[in-house]
Amino acid sequence: MTAAGPDPIPTPAPGPVIPRPVRTIALVGLMGVGKSTVGRRLAHRIDLPFVDGDDAIEAAARMTVSEIFAQLGEAEFRAGEARVMRRLLEGPPIVLATGGGAILNAETRGLMKARATSVWLRADLKVVAARVQRRDTRPLLRGKDPLVALSAMAEVRYPLYATADVTVDVGAGAHGQAVEAILAALTDYWSRESET
Repeated sequence: MTAAGPDPIPTPAPGPVIPRPVRTIALVGLMGVGKSTVGRRLAHRIDLPFVDGDDAIEAAARMTVSEIFAQLGEAEFRAGEARVMRRLLEGPPIVLATGGGAILNAETRGLMKARATSVWLRADLKVVAARVQRRDTRPLLRGKDPLVALSAMAEVRYPLYATADVTVDVGAGAHGQAVEAILAALTDYWSRESET
């Protein structure tokens, strides 16, 4: 990801041919479920550019997410996040890894519904907590028990994530398996959508 825009379109990976989506695929879910890692692989697989929402926010602000939280506060981070999400969702199709809290903004949710196919990556909270405690780069978890903090987030965010077009359970398995599960779910969703 560069400050100028999304990563360049990669060479598609071998495998079954998947029609190139005409809408953005927006990955939603708690921090640590693998949106960025899986999103990059998914984008490669379906020949779309990939954008990490947090990277795009950092490029726009010229500050890290941690610096934004520390110097400007969460409210300003959320306002900037909403602006970046609007720009990305109104642009050409991409695979977009949204921040875990992007879904909290009503305008962002509306744009996702109107301009993207949303995919909730859902994972067991204990698996996610084990992943996120390996790095101290997440402002909302600093000084807190990751499982307790994630459980509190899940209580608020899960009903919003549940409005996604597709839900895919991702666990501790390989990222490649998650990509294939997403593609299967999307293919099923698109075929049902084309029948209506």
